[in-house]
Amino acid sequence: MKVSLTFDFCDMTIYDNYLVVVIKEGVNITPDHNSVLLEVTEMYFSDKPFVYITHRLNSYSVDPKIYFETVKIENLKGFAVVSKNYQAKINAQIEQMFFTKPFEIFTKLDEAIEWAEDVISKS
Repeated sequence: MKVSLTFDFCDMTIYDNYLVVVIKEGVNITPDHNSVLLEVTEMYFSDKPFVYITHRLNSYSVDPKIYFETVKIENLKGFAVVSKNYQAKINAQIEQMFFTKPFEIFTKLDEAIEWAEDVISKS
């Protein structure tokens, strides 16, 4: 399965075991954005484990409080941040403290995908 979705704040690509999200430039991600994630996960991963991969190609901000809601998604088994940008990786390390499920930071998308597949195979 590969489905591409576009929203006003991001582009999502849905795969069998994970989704890859690219947030648009200048967006401030808040807990309100979780409603879109919940709708997508209910539609494509209703009773199936998945991993969320954010591919940070653009500059945007994240309110860490979003993770208090995101972590409540039962079938979400892991969260990965992919970026080559040093500051984005530092920000991700701070965000990691608010997330109680597996959370990894990668430089390359294929590394995050490999990790996601491994997390799903162990769940």
